[in-house]
Amino acid sequence: MNKVTKSILGILILALVLGLAFYPKIKKTFSKEKTEDAKKDKNGKGGKTSVVVTVVKSTRLDDLISSTGSILANEEVEVRSEIAGRIILLNIKEGDAVKKGTVLFRINDDDLQARLRKLGFNKKLAEDNEARQKVLLQKEAISQREYDIAVNSVNTISADIEDLKAQILKTTVLAPFAGTIGFRYVSLGSYISPATRIATLTNTNPAKIEFSIPAKYATAIRKGSTIEFITESEEKMYRGNVYAIDPKIDPLTRTVQIRALAPNPSGNLVPGAFAKVNLILKTKGDAILIPTEAVVPEAKGSRVFIVKNGKSIPVKVELGNRGEKNVEIISGLSIGDSLITNGIIQVKPDGEVEIKEVLQ
Repeated sequence: MNKVTKSILGILILALVLGLAFYPKIKKTFSKEKTEDAKKDKNGKGGKTSVVVTVVKSTRLDDLISSTGSILANEEVEVRSEIAGRIILLNIKEGDAVKKGTVLFRINDDDLQARLRKLGFNKKLAEDNEARQKVLLQKEAISQREYDIAVNSVNTISADIEDLKAQILKTTVLAPFAGTIGFRYVSLGSYISPATRIATLTNTNPAKIEFSIPAKYATAIRKGSTIEFITESEEKMYRGNVYAIDPKIDPLTRTVQIRALAPNPSGNLVPGAFAKVNLILKTKGDAILIPTEAVVPEAKGSRVFIVKNGKSIPVKVELGNRGEKNVEIISGLSIGDSLITNGIIQVKPDGEVEIKEVLQ
């Protein structure tokens, strides 16, 4: 055996001795690391699953019907003239608010005033004639028929005067209600007729909401029922009350038309706008509503997870009415429970969890 071989053999023997001496300590260290790695692989970082919870609370629950409809004006009219003539006064400014009784325009009535004066003279003459005929009748100088003709002449002229006064009144057009003037279609001096469109007058406070519901709910709706609705222009929730129900069902659509009134002092509800309507049939009172994504379906019912003492606890629940985003819980949950709404896939029954966020 040469010198090199002896050196190699000596090194191997030394390594073997050192390995035997430190083996228990090395084994313990590797076993601990393996256990910790296994825990991390099983439960994630630190052995806990991060979740988002929501505090269960009481919420008002309504039995409602969803529909779509349109916003209507409370009152709207096309301003027109009842008689033909030339406009001599035009008090219409586009976009202005006017009060009830405001003069909108006036038509030239010179010819009517002249005819009225002429009839006034004729009436005076007829009344004088009737007075003379009455004296003659008392003296039996004329017949009753002649006197009756004189009286009829007075009455006829009086009726013509009343008719002419009514025509003169029509030459001045007043605002029938308070509202806002729309676009104007004539100018001062224009010759108009009853067919001429002058302008529009619109009142939007309160606003009307027209919508329809399926015929099967026709007997459930009543005057005064509450509606909640939003428009396409904003997400603000408005409330109103039903004031009219169509007495018949549309045979083509099998729906019932309904109209409701909603306060509109700011004018944000614009006629013609689209409205998404919820008609409240009955208010059930307080209930527990939770997000639908928090419910885990099972073969025999449903369950959710709540957090207690840092662990995820499965709870069987009984479901009620479902909405677009929420579901009613009839039994299984209590007010104040910490419901897991995010991270449900990773949690296990009685597994340790870490609350990342609490939603109210």
